[in-house]
Amino acid sequence: MTVLALEIGPEGFAATRVGEDVDPEEVRRLPIPSSAAWAACRDLLLECADGTDVTAVGIGSTGPVDMAAGVVAPAEIPEWRAGFALVDAVQKIFPVATVQLALDGVCLALAERNFGATNVAADSLSVVISQRIAAGVMVGGFVVVGRTGNAGHFGHVLVPGFEDLCECGGRGCLEAIASGRSILRWANSQGWIGNSVEALAEAAEAGDEIAVSALHRAGTALGRAIASVASLLDIDLVVIGGTVAKSGPALWKPLAASVATHARLGFLTALRVIPSELDPFGVLAGAGLLAMMAQAAADEVGDE
Repeated sequence: MTVLALEIGPEGFAATRVGEDVDPEEVRRLPIPSSAAWAACRDLLLECADGTDVTAVGIGSTGPVDMAAGVVAPAEIPEWRAGFALVDAVQKIFPVATVQLALDGVCLALAERNFGATNVAADSLSVVISQRIAAGVMVGGFVVVGRTGNAGHFGHVLVPGFEDLCECGGRGCLEAIASGRSILRWANSQGWIGNSVEALAEAAEAGDEIAVSALHRAGTALGRAIASVASLLDIDLVVIGGTVAKSGPALWKPLAASVATHARLGFLTALRVIPSELDPFGVLAGAGLLAMMAQAAADEVGDE
């Protein structure tokens, strides 16, 4: 029995066979191609399957998604923006497999609950900040999926005090301020020359004023958004991963200060915001769990 996990991320595709955990040496990755995205994704899955019979595939995709229809519409893949029936496409290459799709944030929340820091909390928010912002919400020990499968779009929480234009067309979305690409865009607009969050973090550590300001405003926005969601959902733990989360004190200090300023209600006094320990495999690990859950459900139906 071969079970596969597939991640459709904002920067590329990743796939692996599912075992007890994610083996980095088994993960296959490729950047999003300029065309023929499905052909590239299909070849990646077939490479992981290696001629074996695949019985289940779990897919974690950047949003928006239509979970019931099995459709994804990521902005980073132009030919899929109007909606691509990914589940049907995967089903065609693995006809006997159970294929299950979920938002990348949902998969992240599943992974953090089973393998990461949120296994100690019934109510939590799991966030990954890279070129975009993904998140999953756990309430009462269960991941929140939502009506269409898009619950957890933390990147589109509105942040007071900011009017940055978001790719969604709105203004003041967290993703327009604190995603990797948005942080870099702001820093470049202020005169900083560089093209990676890692370089920006190094510049901030060295005292570059623009780099420090870029990460300070991102951390401040993150703290405000976290305080709002924590108040709404009564959560006491937030776990943050992704490339931006590795930016060090220049991001985390203003984030903590912002949370402390805005999370003032008594039931939020125990709120903790900590780094994830699952990077960079959180979403992929969650997609593997999704596949195993789908497989188990299918087996139960078959036994009836």
